[in-house]
Amino acid sequence: MQDLQEDFTLRSAQISDQKIIWEILKQAVQRRKEDGSNQWQDGYPNAETPLIDIQNKVGFVLELKNEIVGYSAIIFDGEEAYENIEGKWLSNGNYAVIHRVAISEKFLGKGIATALFLKIEEFVKAKQIFSIKVDTNFDNIQMLKILDRLQYSYCGEVHFRGSPRKAFEKILTSEIQKP
Repeated sequence: MQDLQEDFTLRSAQISDQKIIWEILKQAVQRRKEDGSNQWQDGYPNAETPLIDIQNKVGFVLELKNEIVGYSAIIFDGEEAYENIEGKWLSNGNYAVIHRVAISEKFLGKGIATALFLKIEEFVKAKQIFSIKVDTNFDNIQMLKILDRLQYSYCGEVHFRGSPRKAFEKILTSEIQKP
């Protein structure tokens, strides 16, 4: 994976990327449905979501040989829903949030989601942030496996749009304020 990792580029999404990002998100919505997951089955994300992410400068694409293979939002100004965790985060202080992880159907089963997370971790550390927080649905088995493989720690539950979500955190270095 390390050799493959070097072939990937994580960059800010541009308006010109919006159509392909939405296609990737639609594919992911359909996969969640086919997997029997309730995640993303309520009209969110929708076609406006990538545009809003791009306008807010939180949308990022993962490229392999100049082709967009994955998408995620990376947010550095907190997540309101994370203020009310039923459980306990590993750390206090600054953190990055990962939302809307989606991989192109063309590249499924090739470790792209793992590569995306690893690139995000590099990006976050380069910004001198040493904690990443993420959540997912209880029935999103693929994401739960990725978070486990990459050693994200389960911290409890948070709620989005009236639904409980499993919340995870990963400390990227020992230079972090612990509660």
